[in-house]
Amino acid sequence: MAALGAGRAAAGLLRAQSLGGWRGLRTTAALPQMPQAKSQNAKAEGTFQVTMLPGDGVGPELMHAVKEVFKAANVPVVFDEHHLSEVQNTASEEKLDRVVDSMKESKVALIGKIHTPMEYKGDLASYDMRLRRKLDLFANVVHVKSLPGYQTRHNNLDLVIIREQTEGEYSSLEHESAKGVIECLKIITRAKSQRIAKFAFDYATKKGRAKVTAVHKANIMKLGDGLFLQCCKEVAELYPKIKFDTMIIDNCCMQLVQNPYQFDVLVMPNLYGNIVDNLAAGLVGGAGVVPGESYSAEYAVFELGARHPFAQAVGRNIANPTAMLLSASNMLRHLNLEYHSNLISDAVKKVIKGGKVRTADMGGYSTSMDFTQAVIAALEE
Repeated sequence: MAALGAGRAAAGLLRAQSLGGWRGLRTTAALPQMPQAKSQNAKAEGTFQVTMLPGDGVGPELMHAVKEVFKAANVPVVFDEHHLSEVQNTASEEKLDRVVDSMKESKVALIGKIHTPMEYKGDLASYDMRLRRKLDLFANVVHVKSLPGYQTRHNNLDLVIIREQTEGEYSSLEHESAKGVIECLKIITRAKSQRIAKFAFDYATKKGRAKVTAVHKANIMKLGDGLFLQCCKEVAELYPKIKFDTMIIDNCCMQLVQNPYQFDVLVMPNLYGNIVDNLAAGLVGGAGVVPGESYSAEYAVFELGARHPFAQAVGRNIANPTAMLLSASNMLRHLNLEYHSNLISDAVKKVIKGGKVRTADMGGYSTSMDFTQAVIAALEE
């Protein structure tokens, strides 16, 4: 198997000349030209440099699982690791700039959750939000898919949530206009609404999806969400082969619980996407099993689909590595390392389907390390 793996790995490296999750899709300028990873900047010839941000909570433990599995699978990736944490007081503009510089070299990152404290310390924008803005990571994509062999209330689910994440309610524009009166501004622009709508339809086109649903609250926020909805309708007219419909956010949440099978691709503004990401993750097993990714025109960041630091599990060896391992697998596919990507995702799914090694959140008694070792063993089967 080692010889076969080496041959396929070499083939994968040869194919990695033209990177990008959207390669082969030629539509309009709104579609990101996906990052070109600079293997010449990596630490060894034939390897890819990837920026790593372990984040807070169980993030470092999950990243350790990724490193162990990558090592066992001989993945040709070298991590440039940085630590940025407001909780541990290791965040600063200087460190944020170092992360951005690393991203300019690698174009690709694997990150954990950078926790945002609720206390106001003089700056409304968290370091997580600042990083996403500096990189213009406008599109967050969460593929919610049932895992074979793991039974939940709804099985065989397969839907995609696409969230605009650079404006909306997360614009960090708040002020006290009068004593005891806080104004929090929600920003919706035509340019960014059109961009995320175009991204959603381009994604649906490339992935062979049949329908895009725009989620909104235009019945109440007639101008803001009204503009977002209008932009989605205008973009939909350019894609006659893809069915388009709309749904109010509160009804969407109910429909996701009652009948999630009606959905295919959903596109929505920032806050709605954050809520729906978490709701949908709960349908297939929770934050521990759903991977996510964020894109700009130049960068790709791979992360957890439902962003939770799971701080209460720190140091207890109970966190579920599934979501981070699947996210890392998606990252490898983005780098054109198809063989290694499939090897790891197949091993993770094989362990889950076997049902013998499961962490507590999946109803089992295994530790994080037990699960990681089971995945490593499955690589060799």
